[in-house]
Amino acid sequence: MSTMISIAAGAAGFAEDKDYARMLRADVILPALDHGEEVTLDFGAVAYATQSFVHVLIGEALKKHGERVLELLEFKNCSPQLRSVVEFVVDYSLSGFAEPQHR
Repeated sequence: MSTMISIAAGAAGFAEDKDYARMLRADVILPALDHGEEVTLDFGAVAYATQSFVHVLIGEALKKHGERVLELLEFKNCSPQLRSVVEFVVDYSLSGFAEPQHR
C-alpha cells in the first residue's frame, strides 16, 4: 500500500506553516510509516520550504525509524533548493544514530 501526499504551499510556493506540517506528520505520515507503507511527498506546488517546515514534516519519522525509513519515503518534484533542504534535514535527523566506531 502507498500513500501520496501533495504538499500545499503558501504565497509564491513557499511552504513554512509548521502547524500544517505537524498535522500531516501526525495524521498521515507517521501512521502510514508505522504500518510499513510507502509515503510519497509530492512537492510539485512548492518552490521552497523552510528547514523548520521540513524538519517538522519528517524529522520525527527519521528519529523513530532510523535510516531504514528512507526506503519508504519518496520525495517527488523537489526543486534543487528544496532537495538541498530535505537532504540537510535527513542528515541532521539521522546524525544522532551513527554507530560508535570501536578501535
